[in-house]
Amino acid sequence: MARLSGSEILEHCLAKPGAWQDEPWDGDVVAKVGDKIFAFLGGGASVGLKCGANREEADELVDTYPEDISKMAYIGRSGWNTVRLGGKVPDDEILELIDTSYETIVAKLPRRLRPA
Repeated sequence: MARLSGSEILEHCLAKPGAWQDEPWDGDVVAKVGDKIFAFLGGGASVGLKCGANREEADELVDTYPEDISKMAYIGRSGWNTVRLGGKVPDDEILELIDTSYETIVAKLPRRLRPA
């Protein structure tokens, strides 16, 4: 079974309309749309994503994959989770989580900053 690599995750993120790569902290790669982060890529072993409007929604994934999905430090209370790559979360579900994180962040952008 093929497993997604960090570079494949980044490639998927950057294929989204208006998405771009940034490194706001030394060695920490993120994917942004407008001026907002939708994926924290770090060192490529995991990806941080917006997985719910609040902690309760995001905890549904943590409950489903307790070994591979955890609440993100600092911003976890806002519905952000860390998803470990190469674990039990299927690749197609990780890609769906990225898509959902992107769509959630785009919806929060002012209309003038949203990709066409």
